[in-house]
Amino acid sequence: MAKVTLTQFLTVDGVVQAPGGPDEDRDGGFEHGGWLVPYADEDMGRFVAEGFRAADAFLLGRRTYEIFAAYWPRVTDPENPVASRLNALPKYVASRTLDGVGWHNSTLLGDDAVREVAALRQRLEGEVQIHGSGNLARSLMAHGLIDEYRLLTYPVVLGGGKRLFDGGAVPTALERTGGRTTSTGVVISTYRAAGSPRHGSFDLEE
Repeated sequence: MAKVTLTQFLTVDGVVQAPGGPDEDRDGGFEHGGWLVPYADEDMGRFVAEGFRAADAFLLGRRTYEIFAAYWPRVTDPENPVASRLNALPKYVASRTLDGVGWHNSTLLGDDAVREVAALRQRLEGEVQIHGSGNLARSLMAHGLIDEYRLLTYPVVLGGGKRLFDGGAVPTALERTGGRTTSTGVVISTYRAAGSPRHGSFDLEE
């Protein structure tokens, strides 16, 4: 069975929208696109490269697929750990609006992405990675289909925008399995899903 991992860039207040550029995602009048870029450094680059080297396949939502497909096929350096993996490995795309996917080794999933990902998880081996793809990630989280979270939290507050853990998130306990902080203050934390949250109380006993 494959391990499904999610790598996500988010602000301190949980925003994941348009980290890489001003026009990446302007839904809702979002005007802070590109908030990640000033914090990119060698530490972040090493972490991202390590992650991509571990991939055996990718799961992508429509918007992330289109952004990646417009950029990464143009990067032909075989030593680039991101381009070499993305361009060669299988890519499974969740979309109800795309008619087809032309990027090498890409497959368009059917209308029930959750059911198809559950089947892929059983059929494949190794690590299947989700990058970005917030809508897809939220759907899979709601059905317990993400095994590991790799969250990069950037020292910026935006006050609005799409969030990974929104008001409909399913309560889930996470176990921290690793982490580091980059030179620009990005906190990288890795978690694995650990079932339902436990509860207690600090109330004084009678």
